[in-house]
Amino acid sequence: MGNVPTAVKHCLSYQHLLKEHLGVTEGVPPEQECQITGFPQHIKIVEVGPRDGLQNEKVIVPTGIKIELINRLSEAGLSVIEATSFVSSKWVPQMADHKEVLQGIKKYAGVHYPVLTPNVQGFHSAIAAGATEISVFAAASESFSKMNINCSIEESIVKYEEVVRSARDMNIPVRGYVSCALGCPYEGCIVPERVTEIAKRLYSMGCYEISLGDTIGIGTPGSMKLMLDMVMKEIPLSSLAVHCHDTYGQALANILTAIQMNIQD
Repeated sequence: MGNVPTAVKHCLSYQHLLKEHLGVTEGVPPEQECQITGFPQHIKIVEVGPRDGLQNEKVIVPTGIKIELINRLSEAGLSVIEATSFVSSKWVPQMADHKEVLQGIKKYAGVHYPVLTPNVQGFHSAIAAGATEISVFAAASESFSKMNINCSIEESIVKYEEVVRSARDMNIPVRGYVSCALGCPYEGCIVPERVTEIAKRLYSMGCYEISLGDTIGIGTPGSMKLMLDMVMKEIPLSSLAVHCHDTYGQALANILTAIQMNIQD
C-alpha cells in the first residue's frame, strides 16, 4: 500500500463490534443474533477514507496508491466507497487528481463510487469523468462553513440546491452531509435544532440520505442520542446515517449508540 496514512488502513467491522463488545459468538444464526442484540441484521458501511481520510494529508499521496487503495477496498467487500472530491486543487491539493483517480479505479459490479462535488462546476466535471453518484456537504456551524468553504450556511445551501437540481435532471443520486453535527472547532457545542434544520433542507432538496458527521470527534453517546432524537423527528430513519471521528476515542461508542437507535448506515 506504499505510504498510505495509517488512518485509512483501519476499518471498523460491525461483526467485530458484536463479537468483541457485545459477547455475540460465532455460529449464532443471523435471525437469532438480531433477537439477542436487539440490533438490525445489516449495517451499511460507506467508506470515505479515499476522500475524507486523505484530503487533509500534507504529503501528496501518489495517484497510483489512491487507485490501489480504492481497488483493495472494493475487493474487501465494501459496497459504497467515496472515491474522491471534485474541488479546486487550489483549496485541496490532495484531490487535484480526482479525474485520474475516478477513471483509473476498477469499477466492481454492485459497488458504488460516489464523489464529493461542492458546486455546479465540480458536478459537471465529475459527470464528465464518469461519476454516477455524488455527495454535497453543508455545515451546522456558521463559522465552520465560512472557514471551510468560504461562504455562509445559506450561501452553501443555495449552491447545493443548484447542484441537486442538475443531478436530479440527470437521474444522479445525491447524498448529503451535515458537518459539525456534534461540535465545532470554532463555536463549540452545536444545538440539535440547528443540525435538524440543515438536515431538513438537504433532504427537502432531494438528497436521498443525510449523513450526520461528528467532524472533530467530540461527540459522546449522550450528545449523539440527543441530536438523533431531534433529527429523527423530521427525517425518516431509513434516510439517516452517522459519520464518526475517533479523535477522543468515542467513535465506537457513538456508532453503537446510533445502531441502538436503529440507524443502519
